[in-house]
Amino acid sequence: MRRHYPEIALHVPTLLLPRDDVPLASWSVIACDQYTSQPEYWEETRRLVGDNPSTLDLVLPEAQLAKEDLDAVIAGINGNMSSYLQQGVLAEQPPGLMLVERDVGRSSPRRGLVAALDLEHFDYSEGARELIRSTEGTDPTRLPVRMAVRRHAVLETPHILVLIDDPECTVIDPLFERGLSPVYDFELMQGGGRVRGWHIGDGELIDAISVCLERLRRGEPPMLYAMGDGNHSFAAARAVWDELKASGAATDHPARFALVELVNIHDPALEFAPIHRLVDGVEPDVLFAAMAAHFEESGFSRESFDEAEAWRQACQDSESTGHTIPYLSATETGVVRIARPGARLETASLHGFLDPFLDHHDAAGVDYIHGDDVLANLANAEDRVGFLLPVMDKHDLFRAVVEEGATPRKTFSLGEADEKRFYLECRRIRP
Repeated sequence: MRRHYPEIALHVPTLLLPRDDVPLASWSVIACDQYTSQPEYWEETRRLVGDNPSTLDLVLPEAQLAKEDLDAVIAGINGNMSSYLQQGVLAEQPPGLMLVERDVGRSSPRRGLVAALDLEHFDYSEGARELIRSTEGTDPTRLPVRMAVRRHAVLETPHILVLIDDPECTVIDPLFERGLSPVYDFELMQGGGRVRGWHIGDGELIDAISVCLERLRRGEPPMLYAMGDGNHSFAAARAVWDELKASGAATDHPARFALVELVNIHDPALEFAPIHRLVDGVEPDVLFAAMAAHFEESGFSRESFDEAEAWRQACQDSESTGHTIPYLSATETGVVRIARPGARLETASLHGFLDPFLDHHDAAGVDYIHGDDVLANLANAEDRVGFLLPVMDKHDLFRAVVEEGATPRKTFSLGEADEKRFYLECRRIRP
């Protein structure tokens, strides 16, 4: 079987799955970058896992980044990986891909294909035009912890979703007509839906998949893959691979590749959702005074509302030629308007102010929140302001990235928090 397709950055991995006696419902947990302001979610996850082997022991939830001794926590994660291998918790599968289907509460399940991608075809630098492209700006401060986990890891387990632009549905959907034998089928914890998987080990079928993928390259230089979820994890994997190369690692070292799930952006079950901003540790009046000064020459205005219906109507303001960004705090709801924004997206306008503001206010921070109701609950506290951001049209993404480059970080989400990928498959990244 052919294992590497360099023209499309595709590598056929050897997957590892839990042995038959490991309960998959406790093995599989949601992506580590979710529920960052809701530690109770992760506390319940730990309770549900109990003493069972779990990917919870192989990842570092971002909600726990405030732990004092991160070095010890990361060393424990790396140790758990080695222990799971030594204890035979994971069973090696034949080389191949994994076809997956996930019920996410929509009219149809979301479909994907687990594969490995060649990190040599990815560059997270601004303006890079590789075969695999970032869809959002990469924040260098978010890489060191991810790199620290991967640097000495013997395993990887993916939460990364990578998009392909396949309007005729030629790559993934036809595979469901092949009569493949299922490998797993179970309910995910905490309302995550049901997930099913089918192993693809036939070399001729994988060759056919590669031909279909090659036809999807767009632009010059060509782009084939767009990062959906997990941009910073993929960027960290690239940075660690660069370190290994510099130390003399072989060109076929397993850490050259990263495990991902490919998803067609035209999948009807794939919906973009907005990612809101929660600013913590700052008095609202101080924040808005600074905001007014920042946008003074851009036509800034702010309006608050006593009645909920009036605020909702203002939130839906579609006639404005500028940017209208709704906000919430413990004491008021309102909107800020920027009549002459210097950026195309509201996210870019907001961060054009927030990033320098946070640099000069050490006590303040920003979190990225899924769900209007979740933001409203979290913003209803002293010294907090929540900003509601609009959703991006998913059909604009590939064109925008090809023509304009990456969008601002956290511009969109592939669905809501509970639709994110759950860790399941593993792969060795050390010889």
